[in-house]
Amino acid sequence: MSLLFDRLTRVFAESRDVGFAGLRDDSDVTSGILRPAAVLIAVTDRPDPGILLTHRPDTMPKHPGQVAFPGGKLEAGEDAVAAALREADEELSIAPTAVRVIGQTQSFVTGSGFELTPVLGVVPHDLPIRPDPREVAGWFEVPLRYALDQRNHVAKTGLFRGHQRSYTEIVWEDHRIWGITAGILANLSHRLAWEELLD
Repeated sequence: MSLLFDRLTRVFAESRDVGFAGLRDDSDVTSGILRPAAVLIAVTDRPDPGILLTHRPDTMPKHPGQVAFPGGKLEAGEDAVAAALREADEELSIAPTAVRVIGQTQSFVTGSGFELTPVLGVVPHDLPIRPDPREVAGWFEVPLRYALDQRNHVAKTGLFRGHQRSYTEIVWEDHRIWGITAGILANLSHRLAWEELLD
């Protein structure tokens, strides 16, 4: 049994009513049919756990070069968990059987027209990561204690479709985590008593 998995399951269940704290829902600036999508928040099972993130290739038509969770659109017949696990397998070769799923966080609408559901899970710390170069330019592991510490979350504003919008930025080493990815981490930091997860 995994002590981290047990702790994470408990604090996640205790915080289901947090809502959108730290995260912006863009329903007010999105029109048309929303496309369901999911991402995997993969926490590495170690005494000082981390969170796996990717860099999107500069050649991608949407969000090129940005830091992201493994994830993408739901395919026919999939729910959010199945889609998040499939995408993590396709992007980083994380076998679905290697992920111990904790649960889904609250879905939200992105400015790019997705109804996005983050899925939280625990993965072994020594997984052999093999990124698909068509979807992943590189990957890294940010320490959970750093990513969820709100002292590392910087409030920024930027222009989006002619409107000033606020967003969160987290800089770790030479990685700039911002936008949707940083918002998901900020929401998780409000939701979890993350200090209890650390040895």
